[in-house]
Amino acid sequence: MTANEETRSTLREMGLNAYEIDAYIVLLAGGEMTAMEISSQASVPYSKMYEVLNSLKEKGWIKSGESRPFKYYPVPPLEAARSTKLRLEDKYVSWENTIAETLQPLYEKRELVERPDMLILRGQQAVLTKLEEIFKKASVEIVVAAPEFAKPLITLAEPLLGLGLKKSVTIKLMAAGKKEDWQFIKKYSSLGALRIRDHMFGGGIIADGKEAMLFLGEDKPSLVIWSNHVGLVGFAREYFQFLWDSSETA
Repeated sequence: MTANEETRSTLREMGLNAYEIDAYIVLLAGGEMTAMEISSQASVPYSKMYEVLNSLKEKGWIKSGESRPFKYYPVPPLEAARSTKLRLEDKYVSWENTIAETLQPLYEKRELVERPDMLILRGQQAVLTKLEEIFKKASVEIVVAAPEFAKPLITLAEPLLGLGLKKSVTIKLMAAGKKEDWQFIKKYSSLGALRIRDHMFGGGIIADGKEAMLFLGEDKPSLVIWSNHVGLVGFAREYFQFLWDSSETA
C-alpha cells in the first residue's frame, strides 16, 4: 500500500515525518505488527523504529498491545486526524497566550500601533485629484453612492469615467434623486449597474473594497474624507450594499 504525494504532503503538514508516514501506511496495510516487521516493510532503520513508534503513539496515530512482543496497530485515519486537530487547537491557544503575554506588550509599549491613512479633503480640486488617483489604481470594481449634492462632482469626474479606468473595472452607481437626472452616466461601458433612491444622507466612492472617499452631509458636503482603514472601508461597503439592496433599478 502506498500513498500519493498529496496525501504524504498533508500528513507532513499535520506533523508526521517521513519515517512516521511510512510506518503508519505499512500498519494500515498490515494491521497488527511488531517493530521488527514494521521496520522491514517500511524501510525504517530498526535503530530508529521505537523512536518513530513512540512518536506516533504520542501524536495519536497508533496504539500498541500490552503483552510482549509488543504489537502495534493503526488508529483509524479520521479518528487520528480529529485527535491531531484537537492537539493543534490546544497548541494554538498556548501559542496565542504566550504571544499576548510577551510580545504584544512590547508592541504596545513602543507605540507601534496601526496608523491607517486618513485624509480630510478640502476644496473641490483636492477631491478631484484624489478621485483621479483612486480611479487609476482600481482594478476590479468601483461602487458609488451619490447623494444629490454630489451630482456636480460626478459630472466633473466624467472624463475619469471614460478615460481613467482600466478595462477590467466595473462601476455600480447608486444615486439619489430622479432617474432622468442620472441617465448621462449610462453612456459609459464601464457602468455595470445603476440604481436610484429618493434620498441619501451622505455618500461615497469605494474602490476594490480597499479605499474609500466619503461625502458627509445632507444638502451639501460638510466633510469629505479619504481612508484605507480596513474597518472603515468594510463598514462603508456593507452600508452601501444595504442601501443598494433597497434601491430601485434605473
